[in-house]
Amino acid sequence: METVTIHRAKTELSKLIEKACRGEEIVIARGKKPVVRLVAVEDKRGHRKPGALKGKISYTSDAFASLTDQELENLGFE
Repeated sequence: METVTIHRAKTELSKLIEKACRGEEIVIARGKKPVVRLVAVEDKRGHRKPGALKGKISYTSDAFASLTDQELENLGFE
């Protein structure tokens, strides 16, 4: 974990962001007192894997059958 002053962080922000994106943790200090931690934001996009839920979801054969009039009424439809 690298600690840098606010002044250095302002002058080297692009470099520090690159380090954070590579997984390093940067602490920004006011004088010698740590005040902020610079870490990369986790990118949730692109982590989907087709078929990841295969075999984990099931349904009965009547799952897509039409609802009865009573079921529709119970749901608020007339």
